[in-house]
Amino acid sequence: MKRRLMTWVFCMVALAVSLAACSSNGGGTQSAAETSAGKTSTAPAAKEEPKAEPKEQPKENVTIKFFTGKVETVELIDELIAKFEAEHPHINVEQEYQKDASNVIKVKFASGDVPDITTVYAQDYVDQGKYLDLSNEPFWSRVQPAIKELNTDIKTGKQFRVATNMTMAGIFYNKKVFDELGLKPAATWAEFKSNLQTIKDKKPDMTPMFLAGKDSWTLGHLIEFMAHGVIKQEYGVADARKAFINNESDKLKFDAVGGGIEAFAGRLLELKEAGLINDDALTATYDNQKEAFATGKSALFSQGMWVLGDLLTLNPDMAGDIGFAPFPAIVDGTKPVVLSAEDSVYTITSESKHPEEAKLFLEFLFKPENLKAYSEFLKSPPAFTDVSADWGPLKDQAAAALQAGANIAFTDTPAGFSGDDAGRMVQELLAGKYATSAEFAAAYKDAWDKAWGATNQ
Repeated sequence: MKRRLMTWVFCMVALAVSLAACSSNGGGTQSAAETSAGKTSTAPAAKEEPKAEPKEQPKENVTIKFFTGKVETVELIDELIAKFEAEHPHINVEQEYQKDASNVIKVKFASGDVPDITTVYAQDYVDQGKYLDLSNEPFWSRVQPAIKELNTDIKTGKQFRVATNMTMAGIFYNKKVFDELGLKPAATWAEFKSNLQTIKDKKPDMTPMFLAGKDSWTLGHLIEFMAHGVIKQEYGVADARKAFINNESDKLKFDAVGGGIEAFAGRLLELKEAGLINDDALTATYDNQKEAFATGKSALFSQGMWVLGDLLTLNPDMAGDIGFAPFPAIVDGTKPVVLSAEDSVYTITSESKHPEEAKLFLEFLFKPENLKAYSEFLKSPPAFTDVSADWGPLKDQAAAALQAGANIAFTDTPAGFSGDDAGRMVQELLAGKYATSAEFAAAYKDAWDKAWGATNQ
């Protein structure tokens, strides 16, 4: 019995081993033929479905608000916007132009209707943190060093704006008329007034100097270039900028008898009393100014290079007859001046809800082919080193003007006293509100100080 029990146990153990061996052989069932051939059978592998590529999430539609005060470029920017939107279908760019942009932007900042990108720039908005810091953007390596310096904030050393172009402003004059009358561009005020008087005497049907007084910014430029030019040439670009930004009254001397503001007011009243400017100076527009010059009805006017494209559109045949010269010295013993500064400035506001998309739009505008088209349209030299543009027929005359006059920059004004505000004061001067040039100078200083004080409280 014991031997039979042991035999039964050994058989059971052998059976268990045999089953275990079968189980380890892929877990499948083998046929006799496969076992005799010594093959190992595995179950056919399950067919794997190809993995689907992860779908790119659709980009959220975004609207960028672009606010500008630059009338000359509205149509071109609309064309560039259309190209940009075709490349970036999820981004819509809305351009808004306002003639009085420097004052309208104040309302926008106050109301919360803040644009993403704007061409309006003021120092006190920098101080209030209204603009995004652009100092580390890659495009700076392509910008002319002198233009980058002009775009650098005096107080922080950072760049909150970028200019795509360089511009100049001075006196545009009809070369054919000057040659016919034997006149030369004036360096002194006496020479300037004498030229105008000769034109009036010899060509009574022609306006010697045309003012577009209805558009106050054009008169504000007269203050910025001629009156402030006295200060700017005395202290140089950097120190003059500091004086305006910090309201250094000992340098500005806005109300000084014989200073830039008082002298400018007196000179302008001289022209009015002598009939050397247009009778409708207070109601004539910027368009009237361009048309009068292009059609030979006026001999000269004050403006920047941004006007050149429009003049050539109005009269392509006069390209060779357009002259360009510095502003005459309005104070005896000083030099004539010519604006040489940044043009077409762009900023991104710090309150923008779409700063990355705003940067993408600026990156598009700054492509060499787009800047070339912009420069040639505006007749303004590019500020980017990798852009070559045939920007206009006044290249040589512009270079000569820079040599003939002191080079000045734009004025850094308080936001509460823009170029439009200064221009409105000149309107009042021409309308007879101020009895004397000294009274005008005192009122100008008071308005400037109040605006500067309000923005620094």
